[in-house]
Amino acid sequence: MTPPLILTCGEPAGIGPELAPLALAAGVPFVWLGDPRHLPEGTVWAGVTAPGDPVASGTLPVLRHDFAAPATPGSPDPANAQGIIDVIARAVALAMEGKAGGICTLPISKQALKEGAGFAFPGHTEYLAHLSGGAEVAMMLASTTVHPPCRVVPATIHIALEQVPHALTPELMERTIRITHAGLIRDFGIAAPRIAVAGLNPHAGEGGAMGRQELDWVAPLCQRLAAEGMQVTGPLPADTMFHAPARARYDAAIACYHDQGLIPIKTLDFAGGVNVTLGLPFVRTSPDHGTAFDIAGRGRADPSSTIAALRMAWDMAQKRSAA
Repeated sequence: MTPPLILTCGEPAGIGPELAPLALAAGVPFVWLGDPRHLPEGTVWAGVTAPGDPVASGTLPVLRHDFAAPATPGSPDPANAQGIIDVIARAVALAMEGKAGGICTLPISKQALKEGAGFAFPGHTEYLAHLSGGAEVAMMLASTTVHPPCRVVPATIHIALEQVPHALTPELMERTIRITHAGLIRDFGIAAPRIAVAGLNPHAGEGGAMGRQELDWVAPLCQRLAAEGMQVTGPLPADTMFHAPARARYDAAIACYHDQGLIPIKTLDFAGGVNVTLGLPFVRTSPDHGTAFDIAGRGRADPSSTIAALRMAWDMAQKRSAA
């Protein structure tokens, strides 16, 4: 039997506390890990000692983790930064011990964690990889409300655009493709994944007229992986990869840089997009949005992406349990 998920609290000054009780609408078993003082007034919650402890219907199960200070919506408190980091580590430990089916992480503020606790990682993904023992990971953004589905994996992520041509190496692209291929099999139940690889340059280089990366190494890499038996196609012009007929021809697209992949999915499924970390020894998803300090505490938070993230995590966890 798959144990319940853990929903981490994220930044308590953001919209995370509002999303927690709304996330019950996902209809999947989970516990919220955080300080109940940060939950909205009137939240019906019950403390539990472990994931899976029973609570009444309509009640948010809370695995309590006390923070140093209360939370003020919209104003991160440096005193709470270490608590946020510790919650993530505690959730990972429970997942690694098999006591949780996976984790769904509510948004953090990387700036607040760096200023308040010297957080040394670029974001959630890198910290999770560190906690897992140095797993090689890739970030996937997956749609939940469009058909055919849109799944994108950027090979380079949070770096300046001018750095992309130097950071995008054959080794990085191959590693990203292999992690994606394995993740589609293990976490999405796709026995023979089809992967489309975008070119770096306009029109995939236009035969070398607009850049040579595609000719020099992207095409040979795709051909070599295809010769191994993987269904890999590319390089393809990115501007024609994301309409519905094109998406029907692949299960995931590899983008060369952040915006090349994230603009299409956020245009197609802004509220239903889910962030998935591929390559971890446990399931991890998160809603595809940030802390939204500007609307925190105003009752305007949209739980759609969190609900989608929990449902996707539960589906992935069950696939892993059945494997």
